[in-house]
Amino acid sequence: MTKILITGMSGTGKSTAVEWLRHRGHRAIDTDTDVWSRWVTLPDGTRDWVWREQALTDLLAGHETGQGTGHLFVAGCKSNQGRFYAQFDHVALLSAPAEVLLARIAARTNNPYGKQAGEQAEILGYLREVEPLLRESATVEIDATAPVEVVARRLEALTDPPACSGRRCR
Repeated sequence: MTKILITGMSGTGKSTAVEWLRHRGHRAIDTDTDVWSRWVTLPDGTRDWVWREQALTDLLAGHETGQGTGHLFVAGCKSNQGRFYAQFDHVALLSAPAEVLLARIAARTNNPYGKQAGEQAEILGYLREVEPLLRESATVEIDATAPVEVVARRLEALTDPPACSGRRCR
């Protein structure tokens, strides 16, 4: 069965899409929890929220050996996710303009990240520096300004290769 990584900047709707996909009966995992991710201290003293690599390896391997049923959607944006790209059938980048991201982050109640001015500046920096790298490695880019139902249907369409051709699903 198909394994799809849903990635993108904060505020693109990854968690919301995962919830919608779950309600549609798919196995969909938001990796922005302590079960799937952990804080590490980098050599320069800064901290980074990265995937627990063994947990992701086990999840993906288990899905390949039939322990998981149906299609698997994994959402996250971590500095070590590139190590897993080869294990996914698609890397779907959700993207939206900065003003949309900041408005969504300001309105959300399920995640405190991005409420402070310093965090907002960090998000805008990631949008400039990290999103282009994600775009280069993505197999498809989805316009996340669309309603979540539309975004989730576009993600579902990736499980049927002829339904979504090329790098962009609109």
